[in-house]
Amino acid sequence: MDTISKSKLKANMLRIFREIEASGEALIVADRGRAVLRFQPIVEKMPIEEVFGDVSGGVVLFEDTNAPTIDEWEDA
Repeated sequence: MDTISKSKLKANMLRIFREIEASGEALIVADRGRAVLRFQPIVEKMPIEEVFGDVSGGVVLFEDTNAPTIDEWEDA
């Protein structure tokens, strides 16, 4: 994560915002050497089909994922 002073941000704000959008990286803004702001792009969530599409149908789960674990039964 890069850091920039408030004065440099003010002078180059539009260019810096475009760079943040393009790179996807966050930017820390400092005031007298102390971090005061963080700019980061908003990342849209991907649909679950897009995230797990390549393993669809290839994973088999034989347990009930909602069933309590042994530890949860003992704590109750």
